[in-house]
Amino acid sequence: MTKVAIFVDIQNVYYTVREAYGRNFDYNKFWAQATANREVVKAVCYAIDRGDQKQREFQNILRAIGFDVKLKPFIQRSDGSAKGDWDVGIALDAIEYAEQADVIVLVSGDGDFDLLVEKIRVKHGKKVEVYGVRQLTAASLINAASEFIAIDKALLLS
Repeated sequence: MTKVAIFVDIQNVYYTVREAYGRNFDYNKFWAQATANREVVKAVCYAIDRGDQKQREFQNILRAIGFDVKLKPFIQRSDGSAKGDWDVGIALDAIEYAEQADVIVLVSGDGDFDLLVEKIRVKHGKKVEVYGVRQLTAASLINAASEFIAIDKALLLS
């Protein structure tokens, strides 16, 4: 059976799906599609923790589906800007699990991941599927992927 490792950039998915469709991503439908006839070796969602109840409930839903949830604290800088991304953490985990998986699934449209995807595909010889909102996904990331799967209405909550 094909082994898969899944890495979801929650902030990127949330904002791109909201901007493009005004709706939310359906993690259950995504899970069913990404794991069909595959053995999951790792599945992680990466989020920023703002500490509110609704967010905790969402994180528990993700855990019930089968994801590990990794959290970073939300950091408000003195100048009013905010900090909180998981790019390095996602990259480290994806490289670590590339050895154990046949397929790496990355859910993000962030072009910063193009080098990661290229490295996993070329150096590790793995298939890399990238899920993203087509019009909001970096062309470099689409081009680096073995396969790009557009997040469209089929992967959204009704």
